[in-house]
Amino acid sequence: MEGEGGKSEVIVAVVTEPQFTQHCREYLEKHRLLDRRHRVKQLPDGTMALPILGETLSEQHLQALKQRGAPDSTCRLAQILNPVPSKKSQNCSPAQKLCQELRCLVEGQGHTWSAELEKDLPHSWQRHGDLLLLNEDSFRAAHWKKLEPGLWKTVASALGGQRLAKRGRVSPGGTRAPKVILLLGAHGWVEHVDNGIRYTFDVTQSMFSFGNITEKLRVASMACAGEVLVDLYAGIGYFTLPFLIHANAAFVHACEWDPHAAAALRKNLELNGVVDRCCIHLGDNRQLKLWSIADRVNLGLIPSSEEGWPTACRVLRQDTGGILHIHHNVESFPGKELQLPSSSEAGQKEQRAARNSGRQTPAKIAKLEWQKWAEAVAARIGALLLQLHGKPWETRILHVQPVKSYAPHVDHVVLDLDCRPFSCSGEGVGKAERSCGQGPKV
Repeated sequence: MEGEGGKSEVIVAVVTEPQFTQHCREYLEKHRLLDRRHRVKQLPDGTMALPILGETLSEQHLQALKQRGAPDSTCRLAQILNPVPSKKSQNCSPAQKLCQELRCLVEGQGHTWSAELEKDLPHSWQRHGDLLLLNEDSFRAAHWKKLEPGLWKTVASALGGQRLAKRGRVSPGGTRAPKVILLLGAHGWVEHVDNGIRYTFDVTQSMFSFGNITEKLRVASMACAGEVLVDLYAGIGYFTLPFLIHANAAFVHACEWDPHAAAALRKNLELNGVVDRCCIHLGDNRQLKLWSIADRVNLGLIPSSEEGWPTACRVLRQDTGGILHIHHNVESFPGKELQLPSSSEAGQKEQRAARNSGRQTPAKIAKLEWQKWAEAVAARIGALLLQLHGKPWETRILHVQPVKSYAPHVDHVVLDLDCRPFSCSGEGVGKAERSCGQGPKV
């Protein structure tokens, strides 16, 4: 058996004659010194090696073994190279193996294993190549500090990794930077391949959202050839890259105010060979100096991207308009009034007119709360466009796409909103519907 990284594994064992093997086993079990992860091994000279916990056995235990029932035994210590795992350890899950390994570590250092320590072990983790990311609700007990730094090597080995990190809560603020501590390893850079796209990032500085895979696949299916797109919350390129690589957008302006995420985004553009079709705008997107340039704007920020709506309206092409993809966490608590976007008096009038005419929601929407929210957003965007350009625009709900359940009675959804000046609203609708890769109607 080889350890992680192809290195040979060495353990310590008590070596005795065959006739004293059972006596030694009982003694080691009684004193919680027997290593149950590995099998007892017969050596070439006929003696038996019983694996023990820890790196050595005290002289007191060796003398006790000789004096209590095995006076003629040699009972010496030896190192065993590449020991054979026991059947029990071979058949256990990673979580069970972790529990076994840590119990051996704790008891091997003379401490007592407890139900509290077992409850404090991680039940799930994220794997990023050879780096394992533990959840924040594990290893909180003060006792673990006594076992560092060897503790983290044991955890990584038991779970089949070489590097280890532990997450905390996402930092408040617009960057949504993760609070992650690197426990084992020289750096936190990892790489993922998702739908043929390579993403690299530092887990201690940036997030990777596995829950958005359905929306990334939907974006990849859109028809964006020849279009200029503005991604207001680009991150490491979750949506920027699918728009460029699979949806064939001609050019993307990617906005990101976290320098760590922007650095990862640049690496990802280079890794995927599309760096020449993207411009990164580092800083607050509310200060973006673009105007009337975008055929499409992506607003991929939750719980709300409302602060970016005025910027989205400014960058939409003034002559033909375009499509907004607006992410939001919509609440649907029973008996609770839905919190709708703030709206001007003009927007409120437009919203009421839209409800009366029914023209805003051509597709059936799964939840009433989603429909009310989408109609309110359409009205608010319409009011912003009117204020910005001094003439009315038509805002039409193309689709509301569920992404994931964010929490009980809270859904992450995306609104595809078609926005056109009235002079060209008719001709833009058909193209918009064809380009949105809507998937199943909801």
